[in-house]
Parts: sequence; structure tokens; C-alpha cells
Amino acid sequence: MKSRDTLIRLKKFQADDRRKRVAQIEAMIAEFTRMAGDLDREIATEEQRSGNANPAHFAYSTYARAARGRRDNLKNSADELRGQLEEAKARLAEALEEVAKAQSLDGRDKSERVIESMRDRADPNLIGLRPLGA
Repeated sequence: MKSRDTLIRLKKFQADDRRKRVAQIEAMIAEFTRMAGDLDREIATEEQRSGNANPAHFAYSTYARAARGRRDNLKNSADELRGQLEEAKARLAEALEEVAKAQSLDGRDKSERVIESMRDRADPNLIGLRPLGA
């Protein structure tokens, strides 16, 4: 019994850990997306200020070029995190299945113990069982 409770607690801890990992990845994706949006606005402002929106032009703003690079890196990182997110969600689903399986085993064991306890306390005459030789 005690080992089963320990197993359930372990499985719940693992599921909670994986749930936190999913939340962290989602938060990082949201943050990177927000930062990329901020950089898009800064790039547009800088291009408008300088009057040059062509990154291939020799007089293109150095700040806008650097901001574009940073924005592109953030977008690439967010895309990589989306792949990690799918993997983390799959691992979370597996962990939740393990918790459910451990809990169902525990529930089955408890119900078997209750039935066994009831049999031990039951009067054989009341449930239609006659002792041998009666």
C-alpha cells in the first residue's frame, strides 16, 4: 500500500514537472514573439526616419540591420521552441497516463481489499453459502 502511494506521488510529481516545462516553453514563445513584434516596430520607425527601407542598400541604417538580425534570431528561436513544445506536450500526456494508470491500480487494489474484508466478515448463511456438511 505504502509503495503504491509513493508511486502515485512520484508520478504526480513527474506530471507536475512536465506541466511546468510546457508552461515555461509557452511563456518563452510568447515573450520571443512579443520582442520580435517590438523589433518590427523599431525597424519600421528607423527605416521611416532614415528614409531607406532597402536592407541591401549601402546607406541602410546599421541599427535597423542589427534589429533585423535580432528579430530573425528571435523568430528562429520561437520556431525551435514550438518543436520542443510539441515534444513536451507529448511527454506530459504520457506522464498523465502513467498517473491515471497508477491511480486505477490503487483503486482496484482498494476495492479488492474492501470486497475481501466484506467476505471475511460476512455470514455464509446470509449470502447463500452453506458450510460443508450442512
